Amino acid sequence: KKKTVSFSTMPNDRKINSTAACISLMLEGCELKKVRSNSRMYSRFFVLDADLRSVRWEPSKKDSEKAKIEIKSVKEVRVGKKTPVLRSNGLSDQFPDECAFSIIYGDNYESLDLVAGSADVVSAWVMGLRYLVSYGKHNPAAPGAGHHPSLRTAWISSVFDLADLEKSGRIPVARAVQLIKALNPGMKTSTIELKFKELQKASERCGTEVASDLFVEAYCELCTRPEIFFLLVQFSSNKEYLGLKDLLMFLEVEQGMEGVTEEKCLEIVGKYEPSKEGREKGYLAIDGFTRYLLSADCSIFDPQHRQVCQDMAQPLSHYYISSAHGACLLEDNFWGRSDISGYLGALGLGCRSIELVLWDGPDGEPVVYTGPSAASCVPFRTVVGLIDQHAFSASAYPLILCLVVRCSAAQQRLAAQCLRKTLGDKLYLEPPNPAASYLPSPEQLKGRILIKGKKLPPGCEDSEGEVSDEEEEGWRSGQEEREATGSGGQRRLRLSRELSELVSLCQAVPFQDFESSRRGQRYWEMCSFSEVEAGRFANECPAELVSYNKRFLSRVYPSPMRIDASNMNPQDFWKCGCQMVAMNYQTPGLMMDLNAGWFRQNGACGYVLRPAIMREEVSYFSANAKDSLPGVPAQLLHLKVISGQNLPKPKGSGAKGEVVEPYVCAEIHGIPADCAEHRTKTALQSGDNPVFDESLEFQINLPELAVLRLVVLDDDYIGDEFIAQYTIPFECLQPGYRHVPLQSLAGEPLPHATLFVHVAITDRRGGGKGHRRGLAGRRGRRVREYTSTKATGIKAIDEVFRTATQPLREATDLRENVQNALVSFKELCGLTPAANMKQCILTVATWLMHSDSSPSVTLNLAEQYPPMEAQGPIPDLLRKVLTAYETRVPIGASVVPPSPLAGMDFHKELHRFEAKEGLRGRKLQKALESFAWNITVLK
Repeated sequence: KKKTVSFSTMPNDRKINSTAACISLMLEGCELKKVRSNSRMYSRFFVLDADLRSVRWEPSKKDSEKAKIEIKSVKEVRVGKKTPVLRSNGLSDQFPDECAFSIIYGDNYESLDLVAGSADVVSAWVMGLRYLVSYGKHNPAAPGAGHHPSLRTAWISSVFDLADLEKSGRIPVARAVQLIKALNPGMKTSTIELKFKELQKASERCGTEVASDLFVEAYCELCTRPEIFFLLVQFSSNKEYLGLKDLLMFLEVEQGMEGVTEEKCLEIVGKYEPSKEGREKGYLAIDGFTRYLLSADCSIFDPQHRQVCQDMAQPLSHYYISSAHGACLLEDNFWGRSDISGYLGALGLGCRSIELVLWDGPDGEPVVYTGPSAASCVPFRTVVGLIDQHAFSASAYPLILCLVVRCSAAQQRLAAQCLRKTLGDKLYLEPPNPAASYLPSPEQLKGRILIKGKKLPPGCEDSEGEVSDEEEEGWRSGQEEREATGSGGQRRLRLSRELSELVSLCQAVPFQDFESSRRGQRYWEMCSFSEVEAGRFANECPAELVSYNKRFLSRVYPSPMRIDASNMNPQDFWKCGCQMVAMNYQTPGLMMDLNAGWFRQNGACGYVLRPAIMREEVSYFSANAKDSLPGVPAQLLHLKVISGQNLPKPKGSGAKGEVVEPYVCAEIHGIPADCAEHRTKTALQSGDNPVFDESLEFQINLPELAVLRLVVLDDDYIGDEFIAQYTIPFECLQPGYRHVPLQSLAGEPLPHATLFVHVAITDRRGGGKGHRRGLAGRRGRRVREYTSTKATGIKAIDEVFRTATQPLREATDLRENVQNALVSFKELCGLTPAANMKQCILTVATWLMHSDSSPSVTLNLAEQYPPMEAQGPIPDLLRKVLTAYETRVPIGASVVPPSPLAGMDFHKELHRFEAKEGLRGRKLQKALESFAWNITVLK
């Protein structure tokens, strides 16, 4: 009986770090389950022949010559459930995706479907087989034959020789440890020392020195990441490195990069390949490839978004504005110390709206307090001086100072003089243009500071006057509040003319209701809402709040009940278009991660353009939509969490010793229909570099408002402890294999701590919720959901919209049929719905290249929709693939451009129709909403 080797029973240190290791495992053989077309599974022992020419299995009813597959007949090796047999209903839940693989062989493209005990066994067989399939074409000799050391071994030996100062062929263990640490920053010294001890013991060469061969072995075992090696072999057309053409293929097909040239690839090799020979020949071996994948050039964050990349010429009300609430608090609201470093920190992070609460100071000049404790205060002029110096250090776009006045008129005058004198020309004082309908743009206001505050009524001629005071913020005691309120119930405030004159584009006014604002509010007037009030509007009348925010700025501030300076969820208000959600910058955690991640997407300039659906004058958007929105195509995010690197221990977890057992939680934050959370399984006893290898899927209905947050937690029966996180706007994700640079709870980068992931974004097919992948999902034909127009209650308008019903259904059919045909095509190619067209074409090309009978297929790129045609006879599977491709193309070609939007012209006439039909109140609101819905659907 041959001995069976299974990875699950293998000691942890048997690491597959070269193709030779994979092939030696295959030569030893192991038990795999063979899946028949009737969905039955049989255990068989699979082994690679000593001459590396075929794979056999036993026991088998066939004679031994039939129970084998010749390597030269293999067309492709697929990982996961990628054949009709493995996708069939009976099996799909019996074993995880990563434990299955298929060998496609012979001229008829038959499949041998196999299931292994673990993902590691699959990796070894797939890597070994792919290597033999492509390597067999170059040279049938056994791997490692020939006298040339590999690129990698030669490079590591040369590093050793440089460190061997005495030229004795040995170096001290301590120096060897430092050397590996320098080549692989982030690796623990203890891990490296342990590896040398193991190898010395195994080779019976204990001592304080290490020879070159042992150093090379230690380096290869410690510094080879199997998941990256597996990827390299998949794209390599030769042995153990990527040539320029391989690298180009990887960047275009897998990483979604466009316009890549061989020169660009040579530049990458020159920058990341450590061996001199590799750089000269244009080869990227495993170490260079790993360095490249870890580099900023390959970051998950799209580099375009590191600069200002959005249109900055829209009105100010069309942007989200990074806003701080009491930025100078360093601790909590109640015991906060006044200190100006908080202002510096907020401005450094690109914050563009800062709140200053002015109180009477002891020396006759105003001070800035921070909350109820009178422990300390900062002179107002010190804060203004600091703002003058640092206002535009992180962003050139306008800064808004929100003044909350709690001081006497005399000290207000001093404050106004201080602002004029210190800020000079930066202060924006021009009166608003009454002929305009919207605020100026951030581009027009570059380098300017705006004051938000109260203004004296137009008729007031005195040096000071009384104004209402709605600001809930900045009251230090119940006694003072009662005095200010007086007997009338509404608080009043004495305001000096000098301070009033500094307010131009951000005049604070009380909010009555949406109807009054629609009729009477002017574009330069803005309202502040407490978190509770804004939350009520967001729940009860979200569409009206969105509509209000198209023209007017609104600021939401935290509830006074948050005495611990905790933060509200900014997404609750962003989804309704509120521009300024004031955050307690000094309090780290989920809400601040969302805020910091969100404002990173436009060069961290503190302004983010809101989604078009929230800006267009006529558009329907309800923030509480539970599914896809009219006019916004939903997308699917396919996220594979592969592994983690150099994860730190949770803070303060001294008792747990060295062992961290992490899992990753992926969260989507956005409109309610998008909010979701999935977690990976826990990586047990995994050390600092756990492997998760798990695929997660999310449906995103409003991509422009979605944020992905990845949190790494330590699985502990007492309570899971935080290890690290990273937050990124959905629009900034780059597709392909990426490393995620992890951050601490306070948002600081954790050196060398990363997650390795694969990202793919596809259009969601069909209406309704995204459903399970695979053919099974399409067998029971779902009832197709058609988005229809809504009645407005205005006869003339409804008749026009009714004519759009039929074209709308036809357009929906066309779009969904194209998406379904595309998924069929991808699945026949043995790929998932997350694949792109380049990957499909590449797969078909690979089959054709590995075929002895050499069928030929042409692709005519001169056509707008390139047809794919067989020249001569082709196998059945290829015929099916071409048919699926063809179904996609004529459909694509027959999409008709829409006729001009029938109802659009009514918008200007709408108020005339309202009066004619006598619509008021709720009925009027409903008519306006239905009209906006119809226009959005048609667009």
